[in-house]
Amino acid sequence: MKLPIILHPDPRLKKTCAPVPDLSDDLRTLANNMLETMYDAPGIGLAAPQVGVMSRLIVLDCVKDENEPSRPLVMFNPEILSFSDDSNVYEEGCLSIPDQFADVTRPETVKVGWLDETGTPREEEFDGLWSTCVQHEIDHLNGKLFIDHLKPLKRQMITRKMVKLKRERARA
Repeated sequence: MKLPIILHPDPRLKKTCAPVPDLSDDLRTLANNMLETMYDAPGIGLAAPQVGVMSRLIVLDCVKDENEPSRPLVMFNPEILSFSDDSNVYEEGCLSIPDQFADVTRPETVKVGWLDETGTPREEEFDGLWSTCVQHEIDHLNGKLFIDHLKPLKRQMITRKMVKLKRERARA
């Protein structure tokens, strides 16, 4: 089931999410619904607060090549365990901030720990787009948006555009 995506500015996108105490069928269903929502958007990552759920859950799939099989990842309670000193710049966007993009500098590689859908602890090192995406989504769980990495003027400009977009959508 596709879920509605919350648009910035919204106070829920600025709150820190609570850890998932234990995995339930409801949470697994939420994760599947989030994957369906993300693919439909289309996007490469989605965090629970973007669909109004204040829990530490993200989904991502950064496979862009249509000739490669998709690789959906569901992460409960993800945390960055370590990151490289080297950094990378990617043009980022966000499903909660549609049609707005900006270059963001982040660590080039990160090692992430999380629980998968079965409750099994997992660890993996990510680089490239996967590294950027997982950091972006974990930021959401901490109440941080990609625009929070930008200079104040650029951030304010994007926020004003989003306020206008939300106003226009409310009238439609």
